[in-house]
Amino acid sequence: MPLKFELCPGRMIGGNNPCFIIAEIGQNHQGDIEIAKKMIKMAKDCGADCAKFQKSELEYKFNKKALERPYTSKHSWGKTYGEHKRHLEFSHEQYRELQQYAKEVDIFFTASGMDEMAVEFLDELNVPFFKVGSGDTNNFPYLKKTAQKGRPMIVSSGMQSMETMRRVYETVKEQNQNFCILQCTSAYPLDPEDVNLRVITEYQKEFPDIPIGYSGHESGISITVGAVALGAKVVERHVTLDNTWKGSDHAASLEPAELAELVRSIRTVERALGSGVKRMLCCEVACHDKLGKSVVAKIAIPKGTELTLDMLTVKVAEPKGVAPEDIFQLVGKKVTIDIEEDESVTNNAVDNYSKKAKA
Repeated sequence: MPLKFELCPGRMIGGNNPCFIIAEIGQNHQGDIEIAKKMIKMAKDCGADCAKFQKSELEYKFNKKALERPYTSKHSWGKTYGEHKRHLEFSHEQYRELQQYAKEVDIFFTASGMDEMAVEFLDELNVPFFKVGSGDTNNFPYLKKTAQKGRPMIVSSGMQSMETMRRVYETVKEQNQNFCILQCTSAYPLDPEDVNLRVITEYQKEFPDIPIGYSGHESGISITVGAVALGAKVVERHVTLDNTWKGSDHAASLEPAELAELVRSIRTVERALGSGVKRMLCCEVACHDKLGKSVVAKIAIPKGTELTLDMLTVKVAEPKGVAPEDIFQLVGKKVTIDIEEDESVTNNAVDNYSKKAKA
């Protein structure tokens, strides 16, 4: 059974625990803390387990030229990329305010630390777990330092190879036992052909002692529900209040009604997954009683006759007789009573049958 661990206080993931659903607000708050609060409340109302943001200390994430380059996209909040990112970046005090608000509405709160200094701040903020975005998954110094903090981790795997993910697994595992890897493709929005859900099952084979999850950027909810059916123990989806808003992530984000439907669908699939034990269930008894078939005499069979297969057939019959799967066990046995044509062949009508069937 996959490793189970406490991701957030009182909330286990892995094994048979419910899938942990992360509403990735990211920077879809437009740089407005009131919108951010509305999105936290929306995530809670829709049934998500966690509201997540993205925290950067810009001078540590980008070099000067990257911050100074012109940014003329229709999604831009400034003339340069640095101005754009500063507009969307909340201060430390604003993060504390958002964390407190999440506590008030009773939803877990965390953020992706987009650089080492952001991780230091999130550690000081006492978030329940660290999220490693795909852009830092192969940043091994960052990965090691983050793992050494000792908090649970969720690591996305967009843009990486299996060889790199093996190194990620070994690097984190050496420092921290409590982590999860998410299958992810870093395209926004993501075409179904590029999702590659089968990687989930490959990760389950490669890393059988940790939970595996899915971070999706596709449109709609079907693919994410499919990921849960394949065994994803954590799912993450970007969310928005309006996917026509300015910002490149909005087009790949779920609006409130979609997020609520995703949560409902995941919980339905979890109920449907069951135990994996194949047997007749209580809910099937009525159908079996009405339509389940039995062994029936094809001809009249006098008492003492040794049964052959050509004497027997299978029909829906009253009363219930020997189950069809046992018909071959009747061959060579003697009947203890007269059986009329088209009558059920019952267990007690065949010499020694009942005793042997139970053995």
